[in-house]
Amino acid sequence: MELKIIKTKKQYEQYLNWVDVQFDNKVKSNTPQGEKLQVALLLIKQYEDANYPIPLPDPIDAIKVKMNELGLKNKDLVGKMGSKGYVSSLLNKKKPLTLELAKLFHQELNIPAEVLLS
Repeated sequence: MELKIIKTKKQYEQYLNWVDVQFDNKVKSNTPQGEKLQVALLLIKQYEDANYPIPLPDPIDAIKVKMNELGLKNKDLVGKMGSKGYVSSLLNKKKPLTLELAKLFHQELNIPAEVLLS
């Protein structure tokens, strides 16, 4: 297969099929065929990023998921983020997420800034 930029859905499907065959053949990454496979995967990713973008999650939903992962409760945010009522209103989407709070959530919970600012 000659590798070039994927421009159509048909080409995209051909690349996917070719990659499947390479995986079935257990191509090793340190071979010329393995390097060609890696380039094909990059081309597929580029096409998918352009044609099938994944939307960023809602910032408040991302905060709730991260809190759940870390075992944090609303009361754990009181003091750093504001009063109990304010934290509750924020997490129930009744108050807006300010830039200052977005920075805090980014620093404290390691949530990507682009998610918090979306």
